[in-house]
Amino acid sequence: MTGLWVATGATGHIGYALAKHWETIGARYRLLLREHTPLFNGFHCGASLGDVTDRVSLEQAFTGAETVFHLAGLIEVNSGNEDATWKVNVGGTRNVIAACKSCGVKRLVYASSVDALPPLPEGQMMREIDRFCPEDVSGTYARTKALATQLVLDAAEPGFEVAVCHPGACVGPYDYKISNVGELVRMFLHGTFPVTMDFGGYNFVDVRDVALGMTAAADPAKAPSGSCYLLTGEAIACGDLIELLAELCGRKAPKLVLHQTLANTAAPVAEIYYKLRRQTPLFTRYSLRKLAENDHFSYEKAARELGYQPRGLRDSLTDMIAWIRENEPGHR
Repeated sequence: MTGLWVATGATGHIGYALAKHWETIGARYRLLLREHTPLFNGFHCGASLGDVTDRVSLEQAFTGAETVFHLAGLIEVNSGNEDATWKVNVGGTRNVIAACKSCGVKRLVYASSVDALPPLPEGQMMREIDRFCPEDVSGTYARTKALATQLVLDAAEPGFEVAVCHPGACVGPYDYKISNVGELVRMFLHGTFPVTMDFGGYNFVDVRDVALGMTAAADPAKAPSGSCYLLTGEAIACGDLIELLAELCGRKAPKLVLHQTLANTAAPVAEIYYKLRRQTPLFTRYSLRKLAENDHFSYEKAARELGYQPRGLRDSLTDMIAWIRENEPGHR
């Protein structure tokens, strides 16, 4: 293993999975951390304190790096935090690009999102595109990811290669920061999830498979500069997901059905409620729009070029539940 790898956003779901994978393959790597954390005790990595909104700290972290993995970002589905989302997702990406070029980094692998792609009508399979425009998608998060993705692609030049990965909604172990799906799982484990849904769905992927795919995208022999890859998995309807989680958690699925009209009406109130309680919201106006969109993404290109083969959703959720039970005694 040659060359130093550096990752931003290391304490996030993908970031931790990436570091775990790099440990197993003996990679030489450094993590950009916003503050000291015991999360990586026992890991054989370097650490650099900084933030993507601070270019000077990025240059310190990227010094000597061959490849940078840019994972840091705000996955903001609630309202009221738009300015910070633009500052981190777009401004932070601009800083990362500038710091990479200043430090002589050879390759940048960017974690975008499937939300950056304009949705096609239901029933059509979505595949990689090569131009991204924030006006083609809805919601602050999707727009920031679309613009940041295009900034990365436009930054490619001789001596500086880029690759973009578009993960679906991540599930699996290492959910330290409690994702939306993680909140759902924890509620099932407590027996407090109240309703099922008769609308919508989404595409889920194991965070460990995303880590494998992003690592493969760092290899110029596999991923030519300017390449984009959908790192997605299994599409599932919301009602079917709730049934599956109930089964895996050993609980009965809720009988009360939340219909789309009521969900859309209640979403603004739910956003305020969860924000005041400082909890992960189960649904917001943005997430409801996304649940209603096409969730069928093809990972054929990633399979062909990167050797990407995601595991099934049942296995991922089983491992996620086991990890939560093992690491959080209150969720037995």
